[in-house]
Amino acid sequence: RVRYSYKDNGRGPEIEERLRLAPDGTIVEYQSKGTTTFGSVVDERFTRKGSRAEWKSTSESGRTTVNGPAFYVPINSSLVPMSASIAALARRPDGKLPLLPGGTLTQRAVDTITITHEGESRDLQLLAQTGIGLRPALAWSTTGEQPHLFAFIVPGWFSAIEEGWDAKIPELRERQVAAEARLLEQLASSVRQPLEGLTLIRNARVFDSEKAILGGPSDVYVLRGRISAVLPAGSPDAGADRVIEAGGRVMLPGLFDMHGHAGLWDGGLNLAAGVTTVRDLGNNNATLQRMIDQTNGGTILGPRIVPTGFLEGKSENSAQADFVVDSLDDAKRAIDWYVARGYPQLKIYNSFPKELLRETVAYAHSRGMRVSGHVPVFLRAQDVVDAGFDEIQHINQVMLNFYVTPQTDTRTLERFYLPAEKTAALDLDSQPVQDFIRLLAEKQIVIDPTLATFDFLKQRDGDVPVPFAAVFDHWPPDVQRQFRSGAMKIPDEKTLRRYEASYAKMIDFVGRLERAGVPIVAGTDHIAGFTLHSELELYTMAGIAPARVLQIATRDAARVSRTPDRGVIAPGMLADIILVEGDPTKNIGDIRRVAMVITQGGAYYPADIHRSIGVRPFVEERIPIASR
Repeated sequence: RVRYSYKDNGRGPEIEERLRLAPDGTIVEYQSKGTTTFGSVVDERFTRKGSRAEWKSTSESGRTTVNGPAFYVPINSSLVPMSASIAALARRPDGKLPLLPGGTLTQRAVDTITITHEGESRDLQLLAQTGIGLRPALAWSTTGEQPHLFAFIVPGWFSAIEEGWDAKIPELRERQVAAEARLLEQLASSVRQPLEGLTLIRNARVFDSEKAILGGPSDVYVLRGRISAVLPAGSPDAGADRVIEAGGRVMLPGLFDMHGHAGLWDGGLNLAAGVTTVRDLGNNNATLQRMIDQTNGGTILGPRIVPTGFLEGKSENSAQADFVVDSLDDAKRAIDWYVARGYPQLKIYNSFPKELLRETVAYAHSRGMRVSGHVPVFLRAQDVVDAGFDEIQHINQVMLNFYVTPQTDTRTLERFYLPAEKTAALDLDSQPVQDFIRLLAEKQIVIDPTLATFDFLKQRDGDVPVPFAAVFDHWPPDVQRQFRSGAMKIPDEKTLRRYEASYAKMIDFVGRLERAGVPIVAGTDHIAGFTLHSELELYTMAGIAPARVLQIATRDAARVSRTPDRGVIAPGMLADIILVEGDPTKNIGDIRRVAMVITQGGAYYPADIHRSIGVRPFVEERIPIASR
């Protein structure tokens, strides 16, 4: 029996579990009840009797005949099923364990260590499990014939360890970071095609992101990671060391994800989607600094990172962060730390004290930083604009402007349920709404809507999330299962229709912002790569032309993120380039058909990256690279 509960940033799961294991370590009976991070109901059951297996949850049900060992994967669970899977896999001579409803789990040791504490010792192994999700799961286990989970660490975010061994977390974290770096380096070297010397990309239709138009066929030259020339197609090849035949494909500047939280294993997903720059909007500082160094050094697979400093206030609902402050002096020290390390922007979070806001924003501006964030508790979006914010994150934070009172605690789930409940009835043509849009336009306040992420406000258990419908069949079965699970508590059809209407108005609102001249940036805050494409598609649903949407995701993003060396295909710019099949200036969905990505002196085939993580590629044909 397990009780699994934690809270971060005013939210977290509450789950009660019951498991019964067979002699081979697989699950023969599983039951869980409770709530997910955002409040939806957890009610899941699995039973296996002989060769007959059945399962049912709020989002699915199924049954199958099983011969031999097979391990059921719950949708929302504690870490205990992972512990059971470690032991079950240890009994398998081939190192493979069939999964239910589908897939195969494998694990291998990537490090070993003996730790001691107060006279006791433990022999541990760091296991990399693959077959669930889009990245390996790293976990510390005991050794021997009956291994079990000893510690589970997500560096910078989360640590769980056997009681009494807390002091060993830093040592295990350090070893895990080093082992993970080795795995990432192996992945990067396996999919990268080096582009040394002069490269000619011949016969590409170049998207002019300054004018938001698609030009005629061109030849583009790349030298030492920068664009050296853009000439009409058929120009002399200038003795290039290699030629890439674009074959009339559309060439775009690399895309920006303007709301990422960079993870070590997200880099491949981003590059495969054509994302060559991620603006990180909140991370563990040590982890982020290390990722920037590793990416710049070419030892891990990933886009360039533009860091944003994260600043939170102290409260019982605070997000766990490096800088959690309750005084102006503390806030200034944090800003100084970020400035010294080249962070161009500050992000202020939910629990930040409102009485410190104006002076903190002014100090950040005096140090040359842009300021953005969530709207701190007990304030409206208009208040943070008045306090000097340059940008607001998330569509819900913007819509709350019309609903919160000085007593509304938006550190809780109210920040999601209020917009879902009330936006359906909001008159977007009313004077307060129009006045607010006018204010945002006059002050050129950037809005980072993350619309695709907020589809969860109206997703019902069992449904395919609309933003990912076009890619759903490309994902592994276990990832599909996770995404069919709703997040919000939606008790009846009437509530569902209201939440759907609210979400539709949020999309409409973003279109109104763009037409009024309010700057929009395209970000995700969700699964890397795939979500950005969905975000761009939603902008076209808001009435924004596809070519303008591409301009938002390239040139405009470069301006907002203060990276003037990219976002445009022109001589002297960084050679962050993607080649796309189809024409995304007419059909934005073609942006998913990325055939090649060039960045940081190398070329990548998205199909290679996708196959390595179990995703069915969107483009099979390989663009030839001919060396001379």
